[in-house]
Order: sequence, then C-alpha cells, then structure tokens
Amino acid sequence: MVVHHMMVGTWTPPGAIYTIAFDDEAHTLKLVKKTEIAHDESISWMTFDHKKKNIYGAAMKKFSSFNVASPTEIVHHASHPIGGNPLAQNADTNTRAIFILAAQKPPYNVYGNPFYNHAEYGNVFSVNSEGGIEKNIQNYKYGPKTKIHGMVFDPTETYLYSADMGENKVWTHKKDPETGMVELVGSIEAPSPGDHPRWVAIHPSGKYLYALMEAGNNLAVYVIDEQTHLPVYTHIRYPLIPPGKSPWIPNQQNNLTAAGVKNPKMYRSDVVFLSHSGKYLYATARSNDFGITGYISAFKLNDVGVIERQICMNPTPTSGGHSNAVSPCDWSDEWLALTDDQVGGIEIYRWNEEFLCRVARLDITDPGFGMNAIWYD
Repeated sequence: MVVHHMMVGTWTPPGAIYTIAFDDEAHTLKLVKKTEIAHDESISWMTFDHKKKNIYGAAMKKFSSFNVASPTEIVHHASHPIGGNPLAQNADTNTRAIFILAAQKPPYNVYGNPFYNHAEYGNVFSVNSEGGIEKNIQNYKYGPKTKIHGMVFDPTETYLYSADMGENKVWTHKKDPETGMVELVGSIEAPSPGDHPRWVAIHPSGKYLYALMEAGNNLAVYVIDEQTHLPVYTHIRYPLIPPGKSPWIPNQQNNLTAAGVKNPKMYRSDVVFLSHSGKYLYATARSNDFGITGYISAFKLNDVGVIERQICMNPTPTSGGHSNAVSPCDWSDEWLALTDDQVGGIEIYRWNEEFLCRVARLDITDPGFGMNAIWYD
C-alpha cells in the first residue's frame, strides 16, 4: 500500500489549499488538511516548483507562492500583483490571474498569465534561493485581445508555446538561458476562426505539439519546424465531443460566460496532458449545462509523438463546471486525477490495458473547490 498526496485549489474565495490522500490499494480518497490562505487569493491553477518544495498559484488578482515542508505543512511566502496593464490589478476590472507555469531548468523563473480583459501581457517572476516568488522581472506583450489560458515549454526549455483564446493564435517565445526572460519568435493562427486555442501540450521528443481548441472542441496536431521552432498545423485534428452531439444550448439566456457574454455553445473543451511515459495523451471537454456531462478522451502516441488513434471518449460524472481538469500522476501511467467544481469533487482513474476505470471519488462542497490537482508524492 502507498498513500499519495495531492493539492487542490478553488475557483472562488475563500482561498484554501486542500491536501488529499489517495490509497492506491484500498482505492480511497480522504481530505487530510484544509490550509486556509488569504481570503481573496483563491487559486484557480497551481503547480509545483522543480523540487516540489513550493506551490505557485494563479490567485485572482495576484500570483502567489507557498513553501511546502510536507503534505500538511504549507506556508504562504509571497503574493505579487498581476503585471503589465495597470488596469488588470484594479478591483473593478474582471481581469484575474488564470495560469502559472514553473521552469524545471535554471533559472527557475515562474511564468504567469492573466485572463479576461486587460490580459495582453505575460508575467515573468524570479524566485529566491528557497524557491519563493521574489519579484516581477518582465511583462512581455502578446496581442490587444489576448487571453492566454495555457502554456508549455519544449523539452529543452528553450521555447515557450502559449494558447491564446482571444487572438485565436498559438504564440512562440524563446527563453534567454541566463535570465529566463522571453522574446517573441512568432505566432500562427488557429485552423478555424472560432477555434479559441486554450491549452497546449508537447511530446517529450519535442517534435509534436497538441493544441486544445475550447470553442472548436477538438485537438489539433502540430509538428515543430526544426528551423524556426514554430508549430506547423498538420491538418489533423480529433473530436473531443461525440459526433452528432448538439453543440447548442436550448436556453441561451441563462448561459453567460464569466465576462457576461452569451455563450450559446453546449460544450467547451478544457485541458490536455501527457501521461508519465509520453505514450498516452488525455484531453477533456466541459458542458455548459449542469445536466449534461463533459467528456474525457485518451489517445495513443508513437515514440515521436504521432497520434496513432483515439482510444476512447468517456462521459465525465458532471459537466465539469469551470474545471474537468485531468492530472496524470508523474511516476507511472497507472493513475490520473480528475477535478470538477460543479459539485466540488476529485476522482481517481486507473489506466489499465487501455481502459479507464474510475476507482475513487471525494466530494468537497466548499465554494469553488475542484480546480486542478497536483501530485505531491
């Protein structure tokens, strides 16, 4: 028996970090500790540093860092306001920190993205010797309508790829190996005008990039040009909702985006992540109707990252709410977590002989619970 710990944040205040234990023999989930943090700094996306000694969070109007001494000893270190457009920090704007990425190679900077309005700048933060966020060292500009929700480094951590829903593009930046700051290489348009790229993942070979389209509800496959390092669309994409499913919500007036705009789409795809071995890829879609489920898809990859086939597309227990985020564990291909904030829950799936089996669920009905899970051990 091995007990593994995960941390999960919340979409809305009050801020808290939940430590959850998974017993991989008994197949049980248990809340171990709820660590209260600043009320107005709820974490919609969190990640570990390269040593799992610090948690970094996208925390409403700020980016935050916490020292992790053990699964139950989590102490706030610092919070830094969103950088770039000064309106992003204002209490009366809807801009919020949405995503955060930690460098796994030196210099161990932290890269953050705001979202909604006034989100045209990416933020780069340095860290101190203990890994705590120290200061905002760069605010680099994307486009005037930018809404970055997901980024990924290539395996060498030289190039940074960003999915931009607002500009309908995927951006490429190059990282300076000494400072960790980035400069623009270029950008490419999404395959279709209304795709809205939301998330990106890259194969360990560095040859293939996978871009999840939130509004297009598909996964687009790109090959990385060896000379320019820009992604090149292969004209291959896979559905993330079943063919023939109605894309429209019958009662549109009750379906507003967080920006207050009517959202007539029934589905919006969420995240894409590789398994530990790089042999499999998982992607999820959410429903905008709490009475309709989302979906989780699994794909088989070859050694260089070509998708050989779409193995399955399974319904998720709920719509997923804001989340439906899949989190494969980082030591084997056997376990993956799935979070939702419709009712507030976390589940564990076992991946065995290319079948997904849900083995455990824990409901935590605190406001906003159920953004992404990060595996501690």
